Amino acid sequence: MNYHKPFLNKSLSRREMLKISSCGFGSLALMGMMGSLGSACKSTDPESQALLSQLAKAPNFLPKAKNVIFLYMDGGVSQVDSFDPKPRLTKENGMDPKFKIDATQFNNNGKILKSPWEFKQYGESGLAVSELFPHIAGCADDLALIRSMVSDFPEHTNANYFLHTGSGLQGRPSMGAWVNYGLGTENSNLPGYVVLDGGLIPPGGVDNFKNGFLPADYQASIMKTGHTPVANIKPDSISAKYQKQKLDFIHEMDAQEEGSSSEIEAAIKNYELAYHMQSSVPELTEFSAESKATQKLYGLFDEDLNTRNYGAQCLMARRLVERGVRFVELTCPYMSGIDRWDQHHSLKDGHERNAHAVDQPIAGLLKDLKSRGLLEETLVVWTGEFGRTPFAQGADGRDHNPSAFSMWMAGAGIKKGAIYGQTDEYGYRVIENPVTIHDLHATILSLLGVDHKQLTYHFGGRDFRLTDVHGNVVKDILA
Repeated sequence: MNYHKPFLNKSLSRREMLKISSCGFGSLALMGMMGSLGSACKSTDPESQALLSQLAKAPNFLPKAKNVIFLYMDGGVSQVDSFDPKPRLTKENGMDPKFKIDATQFNNNGKILKSPWEFKQYGESGLAVSELFPHIAGCADDLALIRSMVSDFPEHTNANYFLHTGSGLQGRPSMGAWVNYGLGTENSNLPGYVVLDGGLIPPGGVDNFKNGFLPADYQASIMKTGHTPVANIKPDSISAKYQKQKLDFIHEMDAQEEGSSSEIEAAIKNYELAYHMQSSVPELTEFSAESKATQKLYGLFDEDLNTRNYGAQCLMARRLVERGVRFVELTCPYMSGIDRWDQHHSLKDGHERNAHAVDQPIAGLLKDLKSRGLLEETLVVWTGEFGRTPFAQGADGRDHNPSAFSMWMAGAGIKKGAIYGQTDEYGYRVIENPVTIHDLHATILSLLGVDHKQLTYHFGGRDFRLTDVHGNVVKDILA
């Protein structure tokens, strides 16, 4: 009490006022939080219980990353045309392969095909990057490149399930769902797991993003960029009171159903999330608040509509992790005339158009996260489901290759400029430090402070986990 006495008989500056009342402000915030949690704990209202189930949970150990942004390159980027240069291909271009060829998706295997793009070394790390990615190349010293990824599946649907869920079969929980289940969200008005729909849902469909046997709360909320990211369930003409009555009625009707299915429950929870997002976070996709320089950084003024679309996804991803969303996945933009990164023919045209769409936005995302201090707590992951062959399919395409592909990570806990693993002189097979999809999942979870062996869910008489009975953390790429 004596501490405050000298201030009683004089006017206070704003700085002095904040100094002596800071604890009071903190107490008010704490009371508000505790009040909300206390009410939720006592309430049986589904909205309150959904809030509790999604709240942030304690990790197994001190995490290096709080959030993940997963840049999914749907279709399979060619490793020998992007991040794994092979001079041998140029030397033997047009010749028959001198090595044993495994069965491929279409078994239409031609001559050795050199890369149409030149490679240069960038940054202090000397990371080799092709002409496809001039903007990402400028971030070379922030990346940890793995050149020795392998997959178990040569076909898109199974490979997509494997990459997203740790199983090549349909029906398992996705990586984002496991992260959401293990850690929850840090924002009660937003889901813990968001997939941004760029226009292309990958082969295998939305099951790549589903909750599987986990509770329905943990599946992805699929959103679009623009003014209406989710279904417009709250028109401006409807009052909040009326909307609340509508939700209560839906809950009453659902309660009368015997054995309500997980699909119904998921739809209800997504409806509630949409309501929260549209009523509490209307500025989420309002980019006009961003400076012109920031919008330009992401490519929002580019002549290519696809670059603008993907740039909007990247900017929205940053805004989502800023608000506490735990796991954000970006899908590829739809482009007329080409099939994502899956160039079985017209490799040069297809890869160049895909690369132009994502290169500047991804580099912009990395630079923006870094400038805001968010890259220190956000893990950025870039990969497709497999790689491509060093020999031609037909005259100018490449078939699927699960035996070797490249991916990179950046951000929280990642060793900057690291290069891990090696392929043979054709980029066809891994010859040093193979990294499996299970290893990738184990590494991502570890950076989030989760022991992949302890993140389990009991279902069908046994304990399941994302990494099944496999997986080792790739420690050599960790800082």
